[in-house]
Amino acid sequence: QVQLVESGGGLVQAGGSLRLSCAASGRTFSSYAMGWFRQAPGKEREFVAAISWSGGSTYYADSVKGRFTISRDNAKNTVYLQMNSLKPEDTAVYYCAARKKGGSYYYTGSYDYWGQGTQVTVSS
Repeated sequence: QVQLVESGGGLVQAGGSLRLSCAASGRTFSSYAMGWFRQAPGKEREFVAAISWSGGSTYYADSVKGRFTISRDNAKNTVYLQMNSLKPEDTAVYYCAARKKGGSYYYTGSYDYWGQGTQVTVSS
């Protein structure tokens, strides 16, 4: 299995940028598809972005398309989420997730491992 450790969250003002990082343990990192999800207070956890095991395919929620970019560096066992043009509605706890078995990239139940979450707060 893998362990995921997130970093890069914090407080930014609207229009600013953050880059989240998710460092994974284990030598089999490259065989996992990776995703980012977020959960705001009182709301369900929602899909943000995902990337295939090879990095050849990426997927984004409509709400972040054009502003967020997911990438991975398998040599460093790390996946990133570059967040630009941040809005107050982006405020949430962001979770990194990994999956090996098939399923929908957009569904939380498809993922096998989860990070602890990192808080992102965007002020108006």
